[in-house]
Amino acid sequence: MSYWTPELLSPAGSLEKLKVSVLYGADAVYLGGQKFGLRQASDNFTYEELAEGVEFAHSRDSKVYVVLNSFLHDKDLEELPEFLGLLEELKVDAVIVSDLGVIATLQKHSKLVVHLSTQASCLNIESAKLWQKMGAQRIVLGREVTIKEAAKIKMATGLEIEMFVHGSMCMSFSGNCVISNYTQGRDSNRGGCAHSCRFEYSIDFKNGSNESSDLKKAYFMSSKDLEGIRMLPEFIEAGIDSLKVEGRNKSHHYAGTISKVYSEALRYYQSHGNFLSSDMLVWEEELRKVSHRDYTTGSLDEYAGLDSIYNHREQDDNEYVVSGIVLEASVGQHLLVDVKSAFHPGDILEVMPFIGQTEKLKVDFLKSLSGVSLEKSKPGSVVKIPYQAGAEKFNIIRKRAVS
Repeated sequence: MSYWTPELLSPAGSLEKLKVSVLYGADAVYLGGQKFGLRQASDNFTYEELAEGVEFAHSRDSKVYVVLNSFLHDKDLEELPEFLGLLEELKVDAVIVSDLGVIATLQKHSKLVVHLSTQASCLNIESAKLWQKMGAQRIVLGREVTIKEAAKIKMATGLEIEMFVHGSMCMSFSGNCVISNYTQGRDSNRGGCAHSCRFEYSIDFKNGSNESSDLKKAYFMSSKDLEGIRMLPEFIEAGIDSLKVEGRNKSHHYAGTISKVYSEALRYYQSHGNFLSSDMLVWEEELRKVSHRDYTTGSLDEYAGLDSIYNHREQDDNEYVVSGIVLEASVGQHLLVDVKSAFHPGDILEVMPFIGQTEKLKVDFLKSLSGVSLEKSKPGSVVKIPYQAGAEKFNIIRKRAVS
């Protein structure tokens, strides 16, 4: 018996990350072009990369959604129709928008499917109905909505509903924040967020404070990261159409690991209709091997409270780092690897297959393309290492980080 499961929507901050997300199980990916999106710090896609990415995803039955979720000025809107024509030509599956002017321009110049961005802060039935009249076919609800509330919105409107299931969260309602405008002169609503909420601030308690110190230093605006894997049964029961993973600015390891874990969990549910606690523990262990803050379920079950604040300094707590990406697997001979971080002969690496458990690989030799033995790999280079049975192109090779 087969059970229904939602679409898994993963981030694609670059062409290579798109391929990683798709190959590790994403049913769809979302990405940005060179303009009109909110993640200008990510690599984003040229037209040629976008064409290759759409072809790659579609050939593997995955969809591509393009973000147009920046808040635009008239000059931007004048340039938008040409880009919309390119997106139609490439047959992207939908665009993600937040601005009423963008929706009006879309309806005038294209027939692209419209998904409403979480930036629009749609949190209730009446708001969803209004956006539906405007032409939205899917609503990406604000992170402030619980799964039960989302189910009511879906039932009342018949719209496709998308919710975030994993990743970084913003302390402001649906990312509508101007802190980095004030602290850095960078407009967070036009792609320039400086993540100022993650900084340490001094709070002045002079008015009415009985404390001996008038100032308290804290990271009171920083949120923990969302982890919704244990909430998958609730998402499925509620009929949520798409589960979105945040992280277009994050690493290949993040894109591959999160896509792999959630896709495996959803496939398991599709086959069995439930989850075993032993499997859940394995998936949670994998989710802790990517760089993350402490995890929380946010507002998925009930509205997030004080325990969702991440009151700590940002730190790189990777348990694992990406050593490289497999470019070619010559059976019985070697793996050709695009090096992302240094490793040495004798190191124990792990190869992440697209499906199944990771496999340990000892670096018995490390050679250049011309066959010269190396004492250390250099990021940005391509090297040969021993062959690992089952390894495929675009597999991630990782290494436990040195503590």
